[in-house]
Amino acid sequence: MTRSYTLKKRAEQQAETRQRIVEAAVELHSTIGPAATTLSMIAEKAGVQRHTLYAHFPDERSIFTACSGLAHERDPIPTADAWRGTAGQVERLTTALGAIYGWYGRNASLLSNVMRDVERHPMVQEIQRTRAQPVVKGWHEVLGAKLNTKQRAMLHLALSFHTWRALVQEAGLEQAAAVDAMIAAIQAE
Repeated sequence: MTRSYTLKKRAEQQAETRQRIVEAAVELHSTIGPAATTLSMIAEKAGVQRHTLYAHFPDERSIFTACSGLAHERDPIPTADAWRGTAGQVERLTTALGAIYGWYGRNASLLSNVMRDVERHPMVQEIQRTRAQPVVKGWHEVLGAKLNTKQRAMLHLALSFHTWRALVQEAGLEQAAAVDAMIAAIQAE
């Protein structure tokens, strides 16, 4: 009996340690960015030795995957499936952009760093390619289905995190006003 209890307690402690490490990575990626975050920094933030970090995450890919997984688990990226059945182009765009812009707002710090680092860090590029790009492709397919070339270009602009940041964080628009502005730009011919 004591042996199984000891194993269970050890497994729980290992799971807690793993969770602390992943949470430390998410926090560092949110504050200084993935490219500037070292494994030593993650270990220190999590309160573990480097060998403990390596016992849970043998390489940078595994910690990046766990980090992005936790971030998406906490606040999943909106998917286009939710808007497929929405009748009317304006209603579909309003619903979609509202969900996307809301997600951008809740995750602004992390996304700012990821978008900056995706330009220069191969691991960030890989994670972006596997986690976010398929979702964003779905956004374009569902929302751009009946748009002309110019409208699809405006949709591309509207779906960009950088556009959201320029409109909401830099220009000071409320989220609803930013959505309305982008819908007007898409609808203009």
